[in-house]
Amino acid sequence: MEVRARAPGKIILSGEHAVVHGSTAVAAAIDLHTYVSFRLHAPSDNDDGLIELELKDFGLAFSWSSQRLRELFSELGSWSPRSCSTECLKVITSLVEELSFPEAKIGLSSGVSAFLYLYTSIVGFRPGKVRVTSELPLASGLGSSASFCVSVSAALLALSGDVYSDNQQNGWLVMRENELELVNKWAFEGEKIIHGKPSGIDNTVSTFGSEAFSCLELIMIALSVTGSMIMFRLGELTRLKSSGPLRMLITNTKVGRNTKALVAGVSERAQRHPDAMAAVFTAVDSISKELSAVIESFALDDVSITAKEEKLEELMEMNQGLLQCMGVSHTSIETVLRTTLRKYVISTFRWERKQ
Repeated sequence: MEVRARAPGKIILSGEHAVVHGSTAVAAAIDLHTYVSFRLHAPSDNDDGLIELELKDFGLAFSWSSQRLRELFSELGSWSPRSCSTECLKVITSLVEELSFPEAKIGLSSGVSAFLYLYTSIVGFRPGKVRVTSELPLASGLGSSASFCVSVSAALLALSGDVYSDNQQNGWLVMRENELELVNKWAFEGEKIIHGKPSGIDNTVSTFGSEAFSCLELIMIALSVTGSMIMFRLGELTRLKSSGPLRMLITNTKVGRNTKALVAGVSERAQRHPDAMAAVFTAVDSISKELSAVIESFALDDVSITAKEEKLEELMEMNQGLLQCMGVSHTSIETVLRTTLRKYVISTFRWERKQ
């Protein structure tokens, strides 16, 4: 038997990094997904009892003897989501260090570690094969790791019989709310292995977020928000609804990022400057709450829609300034902002002259 699962990526409109420190964030899922297929091996199919992982997009495949994993791990399945113990993580790290990663793809090792923990915790040591493909660029801020953890958790739980659904939507079975909660909790444990101290917003958006965006290109993605977005704070999710579509633009700078290092850097800065950083986090919280209110405000006509978009633009610019204060911006982002703002001003000027 084989199951397939998918989970979307995400964008954060405001509150990124500050959400780890208790600020409110606003985010939404996008219609770029990670896809996972999972098949348990019958004894005749796999005499060696292998647990296999194929990362198809990268041309990488790994396998482990289920018998060896059984001997190394003292626990068989934890049945309910819980954090990976220090001893367990040491075993997983040693197993992953034995693998041959090309230098350019060494960053994938943390994802493989998360996979091993999720597989052995949810499925135990039954031989099987997991194949992963994704439409999401890595280390780009679009939640590729969370999408991976959510889709892997969903597939493992579905074939293990821990979740079940007969409700179909667009050709895919949709899990019930309590089942999504279980998927989300497991995915968060995987995210912790990858990122150290994540806020939980990425996996929550990937699990629960409605696919509110329509993506047109990969390098520069024009987006039209047509569904609900999400406000997230301290693990609590609130769905937001807009009275109409909101036009957005995502630009891929092609500059990679290490989320774990960035999160640690913000925490270190907060320790060095507690009062100043507390003020930054408070300001971010205010921006996210105001942004949420603007999103849900009613826009009657084109003029009010334009005014609404201008407010959102200004709030997002303010949020970007606060990301600079946290030390998590980049010169390429500032270049994109200056370029798009200049083009927006020129196009607006031309439009006004024509009128």
